[in-house]
Amino acid sequence: MLECRLYSTLGCHLCDEAEQVLQPLLSLLPLQIEWVDIVEREDWVERYGVHIPVFARLDTGAELFWPFTTQQAWEFCTL
Repeated sequence: MLECRLYSTLGCHLCDEAEQVLQPLLSLLPLQIEWVDIVEREDWVERYGVHIPVFARLDTGAELFWPFTTQQAWEFCTL
């Protein structure tokens, strides 16, 4: 199972859009996505504050910055 994380925050409309883009992948891939609020950690705020939403693979540390499509997220997860 591929473990990923979506860095987001409450009230972020782009983060809501990213969740919708990623939702189809959950039924197509052996994928687990942890949705995290960047305000939980100061280092996340510093790193992602102006970039959220950010989709990240936990195995490689690779990051996919918004905007991205479902197809781009698929390729990110399968390559």
